[in-house]
Formats: sequence, C-alpha cells, structure tokens
Amino acid sequence: MSELEFTKMHGCGNDFIFLDCLNGEIGDLGGVAKRLCDRRFGIGADQLLTVHPSKIADFKMEIYNADGGQVEMCGNGIRCFAKYVYDHGLTKKKELEVETLGGIIRPRLRGNEVEVDMGEPILEGRKIPVNADGKIINYPLEVDGKTYQVSCVSMGNPHCVLYLDDLDHLELEEIGPRFEHHLFFPKRVNTEFVKVLSPSEVRMRVWERGAGETWACGTGACAVGVAGSLIGKTERKITVHLRGGDLLIEWRENNHVYMTGGAEEVFHGTVKI
Repeated sequence: MSELEFTKMHGCGNDFIFLDCLNGEIGDLGGVAKRLCDRRFGIGADQLLTVHPSKIADFKMEIYNADGGQVEMCGNGIRCFAKYVYDHGLTKKKELEVETLGGIIRPRLRGNEVEVDMGEPILEGRKIPVNADGKIINYPLEVDGKTYQVSCVSMGNPHCVLYLDDLDHLELEEIGPRFEHHLFFPKRVNTEFVKVLSPSEVRMRVWERGAGETWACGTGACAVGVAGSLIGKTERKITVHLRGGDLLIEWRENNHVYMTGGAEEVFHGTVKI
C-alpha cells in the first residue's frame, strides 16, 4: 500500500480529485478513479484528473470518470486544471495549452475566474459520434416510446441537447441512463436538459455518461450554447445556470466556443491505495 498526495477541487460544484503524475506514472488510473471517487468509501468526486508531461503542449490532462472509464474532455475540469497547476507552482504561465484526448485546449486565468477557448464545435453526426449522417439539429429521437427533438454537438466529447418547459419534476435518474445508453450513441452520450429563460439565459440539468447527474458540466454548457444558437432559441452569448453555479458561454465569429467560470480548491491531503 502506498500514499498519494491529492487535491480536491470543484468548478460550479462539479468536483474533481487531482493527482500529479509529472514525476512518475501511477498504474491503473481507472481503478484508482473508481476507488477514490467513491463518495462513501473514498474521497468522493465526479472525476479523477491527472497531470502529465506533454510533448505538444504545456501539460497533458487525463480524465477518468467515477466508474473508471477514461473520457476525452471536461470543461469544468480544464478550468480547475489551469488553477491547480498555477497555484501549485507547476507553471508561471496564466495562459496555457493543455493536451487532452479531445485535442489541445487553451485556458487563461483571469483573477478568480478561468476563461477557456474550448475550440470549434463538431456538428457532423458520425464525428460526434451518433449513428446518423449530417447535422443532428432538432432531430426526432425516440426514447422509451416518446419522441424528443434533440440536437447533438461534440465539444471533444458527445452531447445531446433537448429543451423542456419543466426541469424541476424531471426524473433524471430514470430518463438519463436511457439517453446515455441509447443505440443512437455508439460511445454513449452526455445529455443536457434545458429550459430557456430568455434569449441570453438558460437553466440546465445534465446527465453525464459514467457519472450520472452532476452539479455542472462545462462542455455541456458549451454544447447548449451552440445548439440554442443553431435552432434559434438563444443568442451566441448566454449565461447558463447550473445546480452549482453559472457559466458564461460565447460562440464567437471565429467559430470557437469560449467558456468562463470559477475554479476553487477545496482541500489537500494524502490517501493510501
């Protein structure tokens, strides 16, 4: 049994355990994630994020869900990542390039907040991926005998966005897994349930693949910004209200999506594995 130093962080209540792997790799990170993310028998978190050297960027970020599965990208996680490496003296840069499975992501520290250039949205169905060609905008998808109008976007990971009038009575524990494991999504999917408050403001609940309902999802908020603009429900710059706080999302004319929000350290400690 060995001891690991860790740091717990959160972005809008989406919480993460950080491990520094710059000076040596840790074996079976998926297994470590399952153990440490357990909220009863571990530290408790939505995801494990690990910091690695990169040959093409300042750092490499690996992301493991609470179920041990590795995923491509996490928007709230990348904000926390930027704050973690800066606050812990791993870099003096406030503008970073971070390698992820979803591509190079560019966060920038701005006071107590972090702005992230999340890159360009992917709208081609097979690249998201979904089992259909072309753009998936207001697409009729049948789930448990009911047809929903969904719009699908990848922000380095797959998202399915749908709009509802009532989020408070949504049985997310029941419907979320039906979307996540639907055959339309070959790599499963993150699903955003959205209520439009105004052209510049929405409320969102999210079911994340491998994690369940979380308090926030940064890439999901970005997908909502893109989908809402494409179908004419919202403007290109919106505030997204999540269970854990607010994110500012802007889909700029250069086709890049920018996300701005907070990132906070909760505590630091050691754990035996």
